[in-house]
Amino acid sequence: MSDTRQLEAMSETAFTVELRQQADYRFEVRFDNPTLPVIVTDEPSPLGGDAGPNPARLLGAAVANCLAASLLFALRKHKNDAEPLRAVATVSLARNAHKRLRIERVAVDVHLGAAAEQMQRLDRVLEQFEEFCIVTQSVRAAIEVSVRVFDSRGHLLKPAASTSSPGERPSTVAESP
Repeated sequence: MSDTRQLEAMSETAFTVELRQQADYRFEVRFDNPTLPVIVTDEPSPLGGDAGPNPARLLGAAVANCLAASLLFALRKHKNDAEPLRAVATVSLARNAHKRLRIERVAVDVHLGAAAEQMQRLDRVLEQFEEFCIVTQSVRAAIEVSVRVFDSRGHLLKPAASTSSPGERPSTVAESP
């Protein structure tokens, strides 16, 4: 997809996702774009049947994908070829004050497919790309998201910065005596 087409796709203001229960906790997910494949979600066993990713895994994938795509867009804007990119999201769960399981944190490591020395305006790219990630910026209102970027040699280019949110954060609750 060309950069122009990507910008047009990003300009939509609403979309629809439909879920249809297949059995127990397994759902078929259909998107309003008929060219997109149907995906299956499910809860892990023993509650579900492990037929697909659960919502927490989809959230981790959404955050990581959005960050990688935003970084790729920013790199290309400055005529950099850092492909292929790879992103790894680690999603941490904890119980809140009401002992309900919540996503506490999403830590994302993005790995460039080229060395930092080959990149132009990399400092500017690394400083700004997260601000254009609509998923990450939306999720950060309630969940801590940290991001690190590495080049192809494994050099840390952007250390994780601590993020804070105004929303209630889950926290591990000690059992009452």
